[in-house]
Amino acid sequence: MRKALVLLGLFVCVSSARAADDEIAAFYKGKQINLIVGSGVGSGYDINARMVARHWGGHIPGNPTIVVQNQPGAGSLITTNALANTAAKDGTVVAAVINGVPTAPLLQPDAARFDPMKLNWIGSTNRDTQVIYAWHTSPVRELRDLLSKELIIGATSSGTTQVDFPVVTNAILGTKFKVVSGYEGTAQIHKAMEAGEVQGLGALAWSSLKTLNADWIANGKIRILAQWSSPTHPDLTAYPLVESLAKTDEDRLALKLLTSRLEAGRPFVAPPGVPPVRVAALRKAFDETMRDPALLAEAKRLLLDIEPMTGEEVAGLVKSVLATPPAVVSRVRKVLDGK
Repeated sequence: MRKALVLLGLFVCVSSARAADDEIAAFYKGKQINLIVGSGVGSGYDINARMVARHWGGHIPGNPTIVVQNQPGAGSLITTNALANTAAKDGTVVAAVINGVPTAPLLQPDAARFDPMKLNWIGSTNRDTQVIYAWHTSPVRELRDLLSKELIIGATSSGTTQVDFPVVTNAILGTKFKVVSGYEGTAQIHKAMEAGEVQGLGALAWSSLKTLNADWIANGKIRILAQWSSPTHPDLTAYPLVESLAKTDEDRLALKLLTSRLEAGRPFVAPPGVPPVRVAALRKAFDETMRDPALLAEAKRLLLDIEPMTGEEVAGLVKSVLATPPAVVSRVRKVLDGK
């Protein structure tokens, strides 16, 4: 009798799962999912998102077409604000946003018009390690040189690691970055480095640098100065952590708030209000995509790291970041506000 009840329970569960898949397939069949990328064409985030888009739809019941659109600006806040407030909430619009989005309501409360806990986090392709690097002609040759020598760096906009990380370390650690912001994306900053307009970049994903300019690394066109990561990335054991310059626990906590966003890596997110069954389907399909041999082979060709997080894991990280002590948040926000 007990065995029969167990078998009946399994049958009910399988039947329910099949019914849910049929419902999802009926909704998505013949539809298009718009994947909005909150950064410029040719950026590391863009390359990563387009790779995912090529494989994700095949794992979603109904096999919808995924179309990528770029909406750069304000550190992905333009994209995220629109996603939260005006985008369709039926599962046909998702976004690939920069990892500063979870901390934006803490550090840019006037610009972030969304609650990160109400967004539906789908997953992330990898946790991030970012690096500081300088053009080979720069007088800055190692991390500690930044305490006495100026490095002119290109950047996109406030809210990105390219701006926020060097600005905060200038104030807290005494580094001498000179930030020139306003570039559309990393590709444009790299052109500016070649032209001599700027001398380096204060924070970029290691995987993006390998994908965009592996030849620079191989040919010594740039010097890697340090990494924004903890623990040390296995590729970068020869380079110090930026936090090695911190002198107090308070300084380390402030840096931790900044670098916590790197744990979110390259997140994908859906608007609030999407039916839970569709959120679950998108998450399940994303997780399957991260194990897809075809995607893994493409990621290897593109030198993109795949170390995925589930949507639940990203949501848990967002929750922990939002619990940062107010005094730490206030200190970092005052720096970013220029106070």
